[in-house]
Amino acid sequence: MAEGGARRGRGIGLFSCNRSRIVTLPLTHTQIWNGIDRLAQQQDLSPSALARRAQLDPTSFNPSKRVSAGRNRWPSTESLTKVLMVSGVSLAEFAELAGDGAVEAPVPLLGFAQAGDDGFFDDQGLPSGEGWDVLAFPGRSREGLFALRVSGDSMLPAYREGDHLVVDRAATEYRRGDRVVVRTLAGEVLAKELIRRTATRLELKSLNPEFRDRTFAIKEVSWIGRILWISQ
Repeated sequence: MAEGGARRGRGIGLFSCNRSRIVTLPLTHTQIWNGIDRLAQQQDLSPSALARRAQLDPTSFNPSKRVSAGRNRWPSTESLTKVLMVSGVSLAEFAELAGDGAVEAPVPLLGFAQAGDDGFFDDQGLPSGEGWDVLAFPGRSREGLFALRVSGDSMLPAYREGDHLVVDRAATEYRRGDRVVVRTLAGEVLAKELIRRTATRLELKSLNPEFRDRTFAIKEVSWIGRILWISQ
């Protein structure tokens, strides 16, 4: 898939080329910056931290960079592409975030204790069955998304009791510093920061300095998912 952007008077036309068709997604100056702000919020980051994660200048998305001398300034196509890649968000999903109408989709919601029970997930580690509670997620629903309700204080100060974490089990790329949820074959479910993932080992940093870091052999891990969004 090729991605690009073309500035057109009052808006920016993002497009996605997919073999035989081209989908054009015209967005205004306000919409595209709103999309970046909402994407950062989904990742539990500030716009500056989102830029840093995409290996951009941390000031790239600052308010001062959006308007200069009374004229609108736009993020570059390269910057947008990098941000979408590190966020695991498609162009169409970004367009929905950026649009004036907020898009919400229900995702399955359960507690960490439930997540440790075999009956709640299929052989691929995806939510299965019916009768789940649901959480409204600001984005398009897709396979592999579910939400976990935080209980206790083991994840302070990052996450507090009652917070909801939307987890992407379909994520295929992970980077050092990603916040992840891991379920072991023993049924333990942990939310940690990724230190290193190799073909044989998974190293995790505790979000709470009072709790120890953890290391697992890959063969001990049932599944891993990236924390995509937090609702406080």
